Amino acid sequence: MDPEQTYPATVPSCLSLDEAQDMVAGFVEAFHNQDVQALADGWTDDVVIRFADLPEIRGKRDAMEWVTSRFARQRGYRLVKTFQAVTGDVLGDSWVGTWEDAITGKKMQGKGMEFLTLRGGKIAVWEAVFNVWEQGAQGNTPVA
Repeated sequence: MDPEQTYPATVPSCLSLDEAQDMVAGFVEAFHNQDVQALADGWTDDVVIRFADLPEIRGKRDAMEWVTSRFARQRGYRLVKTFQAVTGDVLGDSWVGTWEDAITGKKMQGKGMEFLTLRGGKIAVWEAVFNVWEQGAQGNTPVA
């Protein structure tokens, strides 16, 4: 390897750019429709989800239960996802979302980034960071 090279060489992608963008658009549609089955159809049976500060979720059944409970909490969830990159078997995107919290009634918003590791055209690993705050409120991320 050339010592001057900072980043690894580009790895051929398992999806074309159009396919990756279509996949991200499909996620948005499924979230807007609160279609748990459409999301589950895009996961491997042994999917692993590492989402924000939640305990790791393993397997399609547990993932479906989590998404179902999330939909119950996030009324009127609206999502804008932006495709960022695809390389090898990893797709990356960012998103912003808004919703009403079903428990508190507060209008909320959030922003996140995720990496999806694909196997056979389905998500095998979903890793995401997600920041949430009340709409109109100042952020509260601690700065050192």
